Amino acid sequence: MTLRKDRAIVAPAPEMMMRFDPDEVQSALRKSWSLSTARQWTPDNPATGQCNVTALLVHELFGGDLLKTPLPAGDHFCNRIAGRRYDLIGSQFDQPIAYMDLPTSRADAERGATNDE
Repeated sequence: MTLRKDRAIVAPAPEMMMRFDPDEVQSALRKSWSLSTARQWTPDNPATGQCNVTALLVHELFGGDLLKTPLPAGDHFCNRIAGRRYDLIGSQFDQPIAYMDLPTSRADAERGATNDE
């Protein structure tokens, strides 16, 4: 849960974070992705368009850092937890991407996580 203090979003205290198991999280995410979580979603490539909402959810539940990599089609978001990058949405790409791992904000990631995206 995100706590609000004076209208600023504050990450939960470390003792309130859930245990991060990337395989469990990836499995749960795959079951939850749908056309309602990204308009680009397809049954053949369910990760398409899910990077914003997925990176935001993982950040909210497990903390760490939000990262972005500019791509021709738009920014791609992923997470860094305990010093390691986790791109739980990378399966959407046909080719490996050259990560830039630019630190970013929730506000930046939220811009692409609207119903219009």
